[in-house]
Order: sequence, then C-alpha cells, then structure tokens
Amino acid sequence: MRRPMVAGNWKMHGTRASVAELINGLTEQNLPTGVDVAVFPSCLHITQVVDGLAGTAVAVGAQDCASEAQQSALTGEVAAAQLSDASCSLVLVGHSERRLLLGEVDELVARKFAAAQSCGLVPVLCVGESLAQREAGQTLDVVVAQLSAVTDALGVEVFANAVIAYEPVWAIGTGLTASPEQAQQVHAAIRAQLASKSPELAGKVRILYGGSVKAVSAAELFGMPDIDGGLVGGASLNADEFGAICRAAGS
Repeated sequence: MRRPMVAGNWKMHGTRASVAELINGLTEQNLPTGVDVAVFPSCLHITQVVDGLAGTAVAVGAQDCASEAQQSALTGEVAAAQLSDASCSLVLVGHSERRLLLGEVDELVARKFAAAQSCGLVPVLCVGESLAQREAGQTLDVVVAQLSAVTDALGVEVFANAVIAYEPVWAIGTGLTASPEQAQQVHAAIRAQLASKSPELAGKVRILYGGSVKAVSAAELFGMPDIDGGLVGGASLNADEFGAICRAAGS
C-alpha cells in the first residue's frame, strides 16, 4: 500500500518572522504518523526551516533546482548539490508557474529531474493542463506528454525514487478545485502510462493532487484510489489548515 504524502509549497512567500511563526505552528500540530509531510520554503529560508523543524518528521524540500547538478558559473541558480548540502531531501521540478511564466520546456524539466536524483534528492514532477487545454479535451494528451518527456529521456525506473504531482493549472490559486472524479481520471491515466512500461513500479509511485487543496475538500480527494495525497499551495501557509489536510490524508 502506498504511503500518503502531503507537501506544502510556500512559493514566493515568507519573511524570517513569518517563517518562524509558521515553523512554530507546524511543531504544535498533531501530524499523523502514517503520512509523509514535507514543506517547500523559498530558497532563502531553507536553512531556517531545516533548523526549525529539526527533530520533527517534517521533510524540507526546495521549489526548484538548476539543470546543472553541481556548482558552476550560473548566476542566480542553485545546484541540486547545494540543496543536498543544505539538508533538503526533495525538490519540485516542472511546476506550472515555471513552465508557463518562465518558459521551462519538457526537455529542461527532464534535465532538472536527473540533476536532482544525481544528488540524492527526490524530485516531485509537476504535470498539468491549462483551462484552454482542458476545454479542448487535451488534458490527458498534455499530461502524458509531460510525463513521457522524463520517461523517454531517463527511463521509467527513475520513478522508483520520485513523486508525481498532478496540478491542473486552472485550479492553482484560483479557488477552483478539480472534482474528485476529474482528478481521479487523470491520476489513473498517469498510473496507466507508467504501467504500460512497468506495472510493478506503477503500483508503487505516489501521485499527489495539487490545485487549491483545502481541508474541507481534502478527505474526498484523498479517498480516490489513485490519489496519494496533496501538493498544497496557499493553505500550507496556515499551520492549522495544513495540519488538517495532513490529518485528512491519514484518515
């Protein structure tokens, strides 16, 4: 049975003071022992969060990494090796905001995925369609293509040590959420795509749902057979709300 996971993406939020407050709030939460919990602060606050959550079961990840795994002359970027050195254990790759706003293409996402794994980080591959693509009936084509960019370049076996997050772009930060049935359809298609190459591996890979996840909707979403938890955005900035989502995954 796949172990549920809830990950909080703090995006470009936080000051030292607000991060300290959020850390304190998280340490006071009654988090379920049967759920893997992780937070992804801004790069600037990773060390503060690692230190603040030391001794807890909450893992710390980064929101992005460079396509080059090791330190090099690449101004403004952070290497996966540096993130590993800073005690990160995971990293998001291919988040829709980076794909859409910063022009990250599938080939670059695959390179970042490989860089992360080469340094011992667990990549969380984000895939998802825009509203226009969903309305055009292209959802599954888009998601399968984003997934195939990694499996074609690196092989399906890389997902033995990775997580997938399906996040419909139209539901990120909009307050809209895919219905449990809509989300399940895409999660099942992702798992089927993996199963076409390795049935055994497909049954083990965790696929998270991301897109305006709230505590009130979490239990029904997480109750779907192929949804193994959530990648939480805005709600992860509230320790009580995030804790409630984690407990929903544990139920």
